Amino acid sequence: MAGGWSRDGAVQDQIDSTVEDALERARSQLPRGESLKYCEECGEEIPQARREAVKGVRLCIACQSERDKQRSGFSGYNRRGSKDSQLR
Repeated sequence: MAGGWSRDGAVQDQIDSTVEDALERARSQLPRGESLKYCEECGEEIPQARREAVKGVRLCIACQSERDKQRSGFSGYNRRGSKDSQLR
């Protein structure tokens, strides 16, 4: 059931688009290729177990944790089609 000017299914389309965007972003951040033996950031050796567990790993655990903290500020809301975002 559509409300106002929106068509039927518009809310579900926005939800689907948000999920697709999140999946695309997550997939783009997956490591690829050969794992490094030494961290790109600090130069510390990356443990063999980590290199085997995470294919294409480029950072040690400490540097990866720091990078994850920096990325945690992303909102995750898709406002492409929302009327609210067009008014701001």
